[in-house]
Amino acid sequence: MEYKQWLMEHYAVSSANSMLVSLNQFLICIGKGIFRVRRIKVQRCEPLYMSKNLDKKEFQKLVKVSRECGKQQTAMIMETICATGIRVSELKYFRIENLKSGMVRVWNKGKYRIVLIPENLRKKLLIYAGKQKIQSGIIFRTKSGREKNRSNIWREMKALGIEANVKAEKIFPHNLRHLFARTYYEIEKNLSKLADILGHQDINTTRIYTMESGNR
Repeated sequence: MEYKQWLMEHYAVSSANSMLVSLNQFLICIGKGIFRVRRIKVQRCEPLYMSKNLDKKEFQKLVKVSRECGKQQTAMIMETICATGIRVSELKYFRIENLKSGMVRVWNKGKYRIVLIPENLRKKLLIYAGKQKIQSGIIFRTKSGREKNRSNIWREMKALGIEANVKAEKIFPHNLRHLFARTYYEIEKNLSKLADILGHQDINTTRIYTMESGNR
């Protein structure tokens, strides 16, 4: 415990925790696992973390610029993530067949859940699919018919930053999920329901998504 205190006084929390992990593995290796030390817990409230949050106006700018540049698919991907709170890896579950029922069955991180498609989004997706002549299967696909790659989506979004006047560090797919979470919580104030929608097993994970900035 004295060593842990010494680490806290001389190192950043992330570095101190990595050293504690090494210590704990060593203790297990020599049969002294009972003496393992708990890692340092930190409440996520750093100004730097907050400054990376994407707000509604910035999101709308990105979508607008994307459409103006002829990047209809990128615009629809951003709207889909932001309107449902899904992970970018879950886009592959959005198929033409699901648009009729308005529900998407998602399997991710060992958990099965149903994602509801808001009616406005459902109509937009049907129009998009019609224009792209997609009659079945995955909606967001490459020219060869495969599911969109996470890194490709990230790059396409980043390219919109300068034109939309949005800071580059704010532009990444997962930030759209954060925006959904904050918006939902502002309206409903129900952390438990939000955790279910996002597919979180631990409600403490959901808390990170709903933290508000110091300025607010």
